[in-house]
Amino acid sequence: MSNYIEVIAIVEGRTEQTFIEKVVQPYLAPKNIFIRATQVSKPGQKGGDVRFERVKQDIAIHLKQRPDIYVTTMIDYYGIKEWPGIDGIPQNSSIKEISKYLNDQTLSALYKDLSPRLQIKNRFIPYMIMHEFEALLFSDSKILAQSLNIDEHKITKTVKTFATPEEINNSRETAPSKRLDGFTATGKFAKTTTGIAIAIKTGVPCIREKCFLFNEWLESIENLIAVKNA
Repeated sequence: MSNYIEVIAIVEGRTEQTFIEKVVQPYLAPKNIFIRATQVSKPGQKGGDVRFERVKQDIAIHLKQRPDIYVTTMIDYYGIKEWPGIDGIPQNSSIKEISKYLNDQTLSALYKDLSPRLQIKNRFIPYMIMHEFEALLFSDSKILAQSLNIDEHKITKTVKTFATPEEINNSRETAPSKRLDGFTATGKFAKTTTGIAIAIKTGVPCIREKCFLFNEWLESIENLIAVKNA
């Protein structure tokens, strides 16, 4: 029996795929966890318009391919339209409560729609980024400010308003991506290049420390191999 596991991360777009490949993958590999990313298949759709039906089909496809493969997701909460439970989130819920609610709804939908033989409970980990990928880049104010060539105070002013970068507001004007656009001279933050470079400099340990939902996701993945080797 092998002492490593393979995980497929179904992600929203190119940025998240690169983040998995260049940041998360090197971090998990020494733990004998080999993760690779694949973008949600979105025929006729634009990036950022993720539908659960497509994600569900992708989850099923990957789980069917090999019985020893695990699957997870990395989808932005901001802007999501069609997802189990998205219209039923209780008012004034914390991000932890929203995350748990949506994860539970996702699992319930998969239990209902997919074959029990796929062992969803043991082989699938749902993860929705609060509120979007760019929030993780606020984990280290100094690195973010240096990378954008701006005064660190501009970053800390935003960060200190929230208990964690994952709480940075998800409105059209104040979403993490919109804030980064405002910090950029061109008015358009290059998340696939500059964003990934910032994530690499920041490092997974720092992101885990500042973003507890991201940390819980990685803990769930790390626990897979702990269970396997028990």
